[in-house]
Amino acid sequence: MLTQAPRGTRDVLPEEAGNWVFLENKFREICHEFSYKEIRTPVFEHTELFQRGVGETTDIVEKEMYTFQDKSGRSITLKPEGTAPTVRAYIEHKLYTQPMPVKLFYIIPGFRYERPQAGRLREFHQFGIEAFGSDSPHIDVEIMVLGIMFLKNLGLDDIKLHINSIGCEICRADYKKALKDFLDESKQNLCNTCNSRLNRNPLRILDCKNPECQRALKEAPVVLDYLCDECKAHFEAIKNDLSLINIDYTVNPRIVRGLDYYTRTVFEIISEDLGAQSTVCGGGRYDNLIQECGGPPTPAAGFGMGIERLITILEKKNLLKIPEEKVDIYIAPLKEEYVDTALKLLYSFRESGISAETDYLKRSLKAQMKYANKIMAQFAIIIGEEEVNSGFYTVKDLTAGEQQKVARDKIFEYISNCIRKGCDKFE
Repeated sequence: MLTQAPRGTRDVLPEEAGNWVFLENKFREICHEFSYKEIRTPVFEHTELFQRGVGETTDIVEKEMYTFQDKSGRSITLKPEGTAPTVRAYIEHKLYTQPMPVKLFYIIPGFRYERPQAGRLREFHQFGIEAFGSDSPHIDVEIMVLGIMFLKNLGLDDIKLHINSIGCEICRADYKKALKDFLDESKQNLCNTCNSRLNRNPLRILDCKNPECQRALKEAPVVLDYLCDECKAHFEAIKNDLSLINIDYTVNPRIVRGLDYYTRTVFEIISEDLGAQSTVCGGGRYDNLIQECGGPPTPAAGFGMGIERLITILEKKNLLKIPEEKVDIYIAPLKEEYVDTALKLLYSFRESGISAETDYLKRSLKAQMKYANKIMAQFAIIIGEEEVNSGFYTVKDLTAGEQQKVARDKIFEYISNCIRKGCDKFE
């Protein structure tokens, strides 16, 4: 156990980390284009936040949260999603006093105790955005489009947008009653969890993955048939916006998402490259959550996007072609007595913003050159007796295999020029 990561977690090794940095930077870029600003919330929160915000009948709260008592006896939970902590920060820091809408994004780790599978781990990572303060259907569409544009910018052209409306608390009450009445006739076919939810929150049954439960739901009432006029108008406006900007979509009345806080709009962006777990991005509107958590009445909408799932898809499609990091210059002292000179030069390069490396293992020149090639150094400076006693350094182009003498007082200018423009030939 000492030398093995816990089940459902994984290490991101140096050769993979570049993919993560690349995706994080791309996400930050598109959020900036849409005027979303970054927020960072703690890794753990008070358990009550998720019980109230996410919903006590959700799989997350009932089965998946990592909850423990701290040394003062407080119940603490590692955050299983990003919206509730962002809402808590919005309320605590009175961000509602800022001009509306308040548009935020985050890149977080999340924690859920569930069976590890393709693109789904117990410690996972998410991109997410939240827009507070607008009940306009246009903001719903903006959130969908940001996710779609981000994925398409990465080369994922075959993704699909599925949308639905689950109504407001008024019209959803009628639908819940109709759904419960329908399921009462076949509750013997439901799993134990769904039977326990039948009276508390039958809507959660729609999200169950149990095949028997799905069969029982085959002829169930559809939520879209129960929408009030306002919710219908909101949903129609979303469809109109999507058509206006040529975004293809499918209305999928079975989408409810796995969290209790959603109202009206819910959506998923899916990719078939993940098999059964096809959702890459999911979100929607949650107009009551901020008030339920103790803040002022504030409409809101957002999404979450799994980074591990995204990386899995991009790797399958060979779309993660991140250039390997190269070292600009390798400094090779021929003997121990030349190390001081090498170190002074090494740190001078680093202070100038040039990546540099040297030998720490007392290797021979041949072994140092072999190591320099392995770390993909572009140039090497060889320091021996001649270099110490003269006014020149021996510089070797490790790509071309050529070398020449460069005056000491020109070395930084020469290397900088070669890195910036390339040294096609030595003069």
